[in-house]
Amino acid sequence: MSQNDKVEVIIVGAGPAGLTCAYSLAKRGAEVVVIERGEYPGAKNMFGGIFFSSIMEKIFPEFFDEAPWERFVGKRKFSILAGKSELAFDMMPSAFNEKPYNHSFITLRGTMDGWLAKKAEGAGVSIITDYCVSDFLYEKGKIVGITSGSGDEDNLLADMIVCAEGANSILTEKAKLRKKIDPERRSIAIKENMRLPQNVIEDRFGLAGRQGAAFEYFGEAVQGLLGNGFIYTNKDSLSVGVGFSLSDFIKNRNGKNPNDILEDFKSHPSIAPLLKGAEIVEYMAHMIPSDGFDSLPKLYRDGLLVIGDAAGLLNTSFFHEGVNLAMASGIYAADTIMEARRKNDFSSQTLSLYEEKLKDSFVLQDIKNCKNFLSFLHKNKSLINDYPTLMNDILVDYFRVSEKPKTAVKKEIFRKVKKNVKFTRLAREMWGAWSNLI
Repeated sequence: MSQNDKVEVIIVGAGPAGLTCAYSLAKRGAEVVVIERGEYPGAKNMFGGIFFSSIMEKIFPEFFDEAPWERFVGKRKFSILAGKSELAFDMMPSAFNEKPYNHSFITLRGTMDGWLAKKAEGAGVSIITDYCVSDFLYEKGKIVGITSGSGDEDNLLADMIVCAEGANSILTEKAKLRKKIDPERRSIAIKENMRLPQNVIEDRFGLAGRQGAAFEYFGEAVQGLLGNGFIYTNKDSLSVGVGFSLSDFIKNRNGKNPNDILEDFKSHPSIAPLLKGAEIVEYMAHMIPSDGFDSLPKLYRDGLLVIGDAAGLLNTSFFHEGVNLAMASGIYAADTIMEARRKNDFSSQTLSLYEEKLKDSFVLQDIKNCKNFLSFLHKNKSLINDYPTLMNDILVDYFRVSEKPKTAVKKEIFRKVKKNVKFTRLAREMWGAWSNLI
């Protein structure tokens, strides 16, 4: 390893977090190399959903006019599937149909990451693809470089390393920043990209122009697992999939694999008509971090910062906000590195500024706010399984057309509720839901 093989900053991972960090550093004169395991930035990313763009638009004001987003989110629906029935809440606020469109856009990461990569390269960032980092290089306890494990000729040294390799971050384990990844703190998502003509999508989902729809389904959408199903409308395709807690799946799979759950979701009477005639053009699976505030890895050590999914920076509540947090972490990491560069001090003491910046921002404050979200649902699954089914039965009984007097119907409904619900437990769960889910 010669000094000729040394750069200022190496970033492992060419996703939104890594590319944002790289761009921010390069614009301020730092020498940056991004290492990407895939054939090109975005090659191994399955994301096809809502891209929250508030951070993106601060860095790239031209985002709206130039970026390859599919549609803006003008229509949202939240549904609970109970048996063959559906209980749904639709919203289409007029404010979300006007710029800046609530900073919510449906994107495909394969194209979005490519656009970000070109922006980074335009700022002077070097991107190396098809390089799998197997470990860090150390000198007197400080991380000083990366290696592919193929020999010294593939080693690269740097003043600073930034780990942005994603949810399944083996490097953070090797750097002793986290324990072995626990299924309790990971979710899995399976998604298909289904081609459908643009005019059919717009007619079927009631959309106009670049308006898009984001539909999310809970309850039996994932057969009682802790998770949800989803449909997002792209320009001329649909992103259709399911995501659920990995540990919940392991415990309650009942002989099914993830694809079985996806196929059952797609065949539901409320879902199948939306997918009629669609052609599957892509199938993918991806791991999602769900560490929670109290289980986040350590975010720094001498010569290293951890950002994005590798740092577990995901809002695990109903907001599903991840990309915005990842990009924000990339900016705060860049700010910290520039301060360390000014001091010529890349020790943990200086790099701790990164965590302080995250704590002062919406990133860790939002993650802390929803820290009990998943654990509460794990302990109170009746909220997503039993109560939706009961609510469906109640509504069916109440609105069923018959010659039975409504007073009699109400009494029968009350008896059904009394039989199936312990009111002290319901009150406790409702209070817990208010405290942890909203």
